[in-house]
Amino acid sequence: MQQKVIALGFFDGVHTGHGALLRKTAARAQEFSLLPAAFTFDRAPREAVFGIPVPLINSSHDRALLMRQLYGMEEVIIAPFDRAMMTMDWEDFVEMLVRDHGAAHLVAGHDFRFGHKNEGDVEKLRAKCAALGIGCDIVEEVKLDGITVSSTYIRTLLEQGDIERANRFLGHPHLLTQTVTHGLRIGRTIGIPTINFAADEKLILPKDGVYVSTVTAPSGQTLLGVTNVGCRPTVNGKDRTVETSLLDFTGDLYGVELCLAFRARLRDEEKFPSLDALRLRIEEDICAARKCFSHGVSPF
Repeated sequence: MQQKVIALGFFDGVHTGHGALLRKTAARAQEFSLLPAAFTFDRAPREAVFGIPVPLINSSHDRALLMRQLYGMEEVIIAPFDRAMMTMDWEDFVEMLVRDHGAAHLVAGHDFRFGHKNEGDVEKLRAKCAALGIGCDIVEEVKLDGITVSSTYIRTLLEQGDIERANRFLGHPHLLTQTVTHGLRIGRTIGIPTINFAADEKLILPKDGVYVSTVTAPSGQTLLGVTNVGCRPTVNGKDRTVETSLLDFTGDLYGVELCLAFRARLRDEEKFPSLDALRLRIEEDICAARKCFSHGVSPF
């Protein structure tokens, strides 16, 4: 088993605070010629313990994608947060990382808690690592504008529709990766075809409205777009959806997994008196998106 430097955390959003921890992990891995890795869970521990749903910024897939692409994690371990994990003693947790995952050095945030009833803290982690003869780094909190960077704060920004500030605290565009589904095909009837994502109740979407976006295909091709989040009141929609009009693209993307990145907010979602009025407004949104990209918004 290859020995690793392992970053510890749930990493929801993989924000700039997490970034400091992951950069330290990558640096230690390079210093010691070890594999940089991250250890996380498939669901929020707080949800599993208290039974209260915790809407997340990212899916497990997107957390792993961001950690690999932005911070060079060569392995992302996504462990099930099941009963065995929930009741594991904090010392057993550290020993498990060494025995089962090859941990030779651990990196955690200043407020990291772990083990049954959160009995493990960073001081216990340091002491246990020393006893096991492995290294340990504790990374201090990261602040922007005097505010501690946290997943909780970023969730609030997304719910308010403040995508630009949310992205600044994330350190990257807010992402959503899904497989394209069939919609109502209203876009085709007005000459502006769209791709459709289903809203996942487990994930936080930005506040209903229209956003400048980019879409990245598995091939790596990046397309510019305008994305509507909401219930499509003009066509009496009921379910919340994510619809993106792609700029300068023709083709069939149904069934293709795409990564959607929210870049900037254009306006609130509106109900228009007719499909023609909707089409004209979408055309205005597309012009606004082109201007946005011409002023330096770069693809992810």
